[in-house]
Amino acid sequence: MKQVVNAYRKKSLDKQKLAVLRLELNYELAVLFDALQENDEEMKAKTKRKLERIRSELIKLEAL
Repeated sequence: MKQVVNAYRKKSLDKQKLAVLRLELNYELAVLFDALQENDEEMKAKTKRKLERIRSELIKLEAL
């Protein structure tokens, strides 16, 4: 029974984390769009690094 409860909790946490990552992804894409419009190379690089981190976290979640 404990295993079932733990599995349910893990799925619930994964869904929450996925929702947060999607919000972060949308925000960073908007920031990247602004940086592209302003031709801000530093902000573009910083945002791309954040997007890579989000991407790797999403891949890890999908693998579970």
